[in-house]
Amino acid sequence: MVFENDSKDFLCLTELDSENQDSVFHARKMDKTFIWNTADNLAITIDKVPYQLSRNEIIFLTEFHKIDEVRLCSARMIRFNKSFFCMIDQDSQVGSKGLLFYSATHVPRLVLNESEADDFEISWKIFCKEMHNESLLKKEMLETMLKRMLILSVRILSKSTYLQDLEKKQLDIVREFNYLVDSYFLKHHDVAFYASKLNKSPKTLANLFSTILNRSPREIIHDRIMIHARRQIHYGNCSIKEIAHQLGYNDIQTFSRFFRKREGISPVQYRDKFTSQHK
Repeated sequence: MVFENDSKDFLCLTELDSENQDSVFHARKMDKTFIWNTADNLAITIDKVPYQLSRNEIIFLTEFHKIDEVRLCSARMIRFNKSFFCMIDQDSQVGSKGLLFYSATHVPRLVLNESEADDFEISWKIFCKEMHNESLLKKEMLETMLKRMLILSVRILSKSTYLQDLEKKQLDIVREFNYLVDSYFLKHHDVAFYASKLNKSPKTLANLFSTILNRSPREIIHDRIMIHARRQIHYGNCSIKEIAHQLGYNDIQTFSRFFRKREGISPVQYRDKFTSQHK
């Protein structure tokens, strides 16, 4: 089921099975996707990292994720573009920026319990009904249903992880930091830059993240840099020197030292290893 109008607003709802599972690969630029596994298991590889999803587990993907492989029995997919619903402009209404989408270092996942799955099931049925409804204000109703599912997801994720003990102000700092890192990591590797954007001191950020994550803001920034470096090596045709330049390193030696410290081998060795594994 697809909604698209003259303003290029795009939304699709898809009941996935083994016959049409390849539709997950057809994301367009700026599309956001979430996939809800409704079978016993679902195997999906994203950015060369394999994931196994249990029943009623959901993953959230942005345009920066690349799906390599998928094997599923039944699942549901919601995909929409920035024009239909802008995560950034409407963050105050939904609160998903930096949590469900644009999380700096990982693919967000959540598992629904029985009651939560029932809520999603009700929302899905209404969503599908509205997709077939050609009445006035269809786009507004569809946007409302999308918001409901996103808000439900934010609530579940917030209460089922380390986030549950955070005050709202602390949660907002974590979300905004994640989003800022995802936006600026190519140029800015220093915690002070992000602290200034948040009107906080680097020490305040360090204390907050060490308390809730046992990880420093610098480690999160470095994780995001490595995600991009691996993606470029996996999928791109750029030289290691060009990748280093993209990531804000003035010389390849500094980037290579950073990469080796994180990965255990140099970026050249990593590319050779990856190439040999996929011949």
